[in-house]
Amino acid sequence: MVKIVSSIEPTKVLPIKPKADTRKASEKKYGKPVMDLGFCIVPSLLMQAQARLGINPVQFNIIMHLADIWWDVAQRPWPKKQLLAERMGMSERQVQRQIAELESAGLVQRIERTRPGRGKTSNEYDLSGLVKRLKELEPAFTEMKQENQKRRKAVSLPKHRRVSA
Repeated sequence: MVKIVSSIEPTKVLPIKPKADTRKASEKKYGKPVMDLGFCIVPSLLMQAQARLGINPVQFNIIMHLADIWWDVAQRPWPKKQLLAERMGMSERQVQRQIAELESAGLVQRIERTRPGRGKTSNEYDLSGLVKRLKELEPAFTEMKQENQKRRKAVSLPKHRRVSA
């Protein structure tokens, strides 16, 4: 048996860093119990372009409820109008009229669903028209964002360093 003796001794001991807080920013803002009930991911462009899309606040709310249920691109949302109406404090007929307007605008498409032996069931909602419109609007909003960034950068420079347009 060979015994190896090391003459190297540690000269510096690094303290162990405390574990970083790994809670998500949303949990910090709203609290974990609230976030545990779920969340909805939507592009900010939907809110920024609401007027350009021509959707009123009720229609926007309906779209948000549909987005809350739509998690998989391959499976469209299919909530009952009754559920949407209850969540929004409206009548089913009011919700139905607003959805019809969204459909006329080409943002939402209702697809009838039936179940064997049970007949009609809740509609499925195709949001591809909305997605298409957002994609069409994106370049203009990207350009505006870039112009605003350039303006902010130019304003932050001293006057003698600014480039006049």
